[in-house]
Amino acid sequence: MKCTASVLVASVLALTTPITLAQDRGDSSAMSTIVEPSPVRAIEHYDLEKKKDNLAIEGYDPVAYFKEGGGKATKGKKSISTTYKQVTYTFASEENRKLFLANPAKYEPAYGGWCAWAMTSGDKTEIDPKTYIVKNDRLYLFYNGFFGNTKKDWEKGDHDALSTEADRAWMGISGESPRVVSKP
Repeated sequence: MKCTASVLVASVLALTTPITLAQDRGDSSAMSTIVEPSPVRAIEHYDLEKKKDNLAIEGYDPVAYFKEGGGKATKGKKSISTTYKQVTYTFASEENRKLFLANPAKYEPAYGGWCAWAMTSGDKTEIDPKTYIVKNDRLYLFYNGFFGNTKKDWEKGDHDALSTEADRAWMGISGESPRVVSKP
């Protein structure tokens, strides 16, 4: 079989082009657009505990950060976990695990779990799972340690501009399209 450059480019685009889904939440004003991550998963670029089965967010429950999960950083239980696309998540409750399984892309942290502020510069920096923002149905995690709290820096800036910059950097690092949620 002969493979031309245009066929190769079309194949790559088919693998990396995001899928757009409209979700109707029963109210036409609540319609939102969700762009799912590319089907290719660059697991080697994620902030995971490799020796602990690719554990994400240092074992914190990704749903707990959101209003429906309680709205605060909560450590998950090893006995309540799931693996989604090679990443292991733990949950504080079975209900949170069920919410995650119904819509994993919503609850996964932005930028593979790395610090959102550092990602604006293309840097993969460890996070403090208790330092976060949930905005536009998206979880952003931040470094908070010896060198300061990057969440404060993020909050001083323009959230939309910063997330666009970090999205672009993440795409360059991982090759993955970031999940973007917009509400008209």
